[in-house]
Amino acid sequence: MKRPSNVTAFPPTRFRFSPRWILIAVAAGFLLIGGFSCFFTVSPESVAVVQRFGKYQYTANPGLHFKLPYGIDTARVLPVRRQLKLEFGFGTAQATNPEQMGEYPERERDMVTGDLNAAQVEWILQYSISDPKNYLFRTRNPGSTLRDLTEAAMREVIGDRTVDEVLTTGRNGIEVEALRRLKEMLKPLDMGISAEQVQLKNVHPPGPVQRSFDEVNRAQQDRETAINEANGEYNRVIPRAKGLADQRISGAEGYAVQRVNEAQGDVARFKELLAQYEKAPDITKRRLYLETMNEVLPKLGPKIILDEDAKQFLPLLNLQNK
Repeated sequence: MKRPSNVTAFPPTRFRFSPRWILIAVAAGFLLIGGFSCFFTVSPESVAVVQRFGKYQYTANPGLHFKLPYGIDTARVLPVRRQLKLEFGFGTAQATNPEQMGEYPERERDMVTGDLNAAQVEWILQYSISDPKNYLFRTRNPGSTLRDLTEAAMREVIGDRTVDEVLTTGRNGIEVEALRRLKEMLKPLDMGISAEQVQLKNVHPPGPVQRSFDEVNRAQQDRETAINEANGEYNRVIPRAKGLADQRISGAEGYAVQRVNEAQGDVARFKELLAQYEKAPDITKRRLYLETMNEVLPKLGPKIILDEDAKQFLPLLNLQNK
């Protein structure tokens, strides 16, 4: 088959692969990666520890910073201005701190008290990074080390308390004592960590004996209620009884003073009469007799006094009913 005379034939074009383009692309990628790896940013609540081939160089404050590219310098950002926490015996889902939850929380919360009873204790440690350099280079795995130290301190404190103290009244003392012991453990290690607070969460007996402990707690609460009611009744009755006793004592003392004064007055009056009697016995006797009759006769009612020799005195009496 022949080609038409009016069609022009062109030779096929071929793309020629040149090694120079590969070198250019590699160089551009290398420069691009180096450009992106030269800079790093530190958030306001953090600092960055810069290492050169693994050796510490300096600590960078918040902001934009330059470093050598291609992995020569590496920057590890640490949240030094944010409070971190470790959870023991339980775990919060989607925690920002990868070391916040232990691997076996059910083992962490099982403890033995000083009186050889079992208790399940859940608590939180709040801490902060005080020295980024020491935090990274003084201790291997500082997070797990801190977790082990905190658990050891808490077990020591729980082992010194009775189960009643752990479950009821001793929570505040346990928190304070556990924090104190943890700080004593951290001080010689110089890990760059500052322990700030230990907070107890759920503290309860093991499941098989939970019902028995609840009954004991209810009995203790009933006892406290009865004691409080008795104290209230005591505070209500005793002051009133004391007041009544004081009132009667005061009345008796007043009556005693009154009788003494009356007796002294009678003695003084008797002495005066005796002095008068010694001066004039007959006159004094008659005066005393008259004064006494004057006091007695009005109290006897109507009386008729007759001479013993008088006869037929009935007509003289006024016997009309009034």
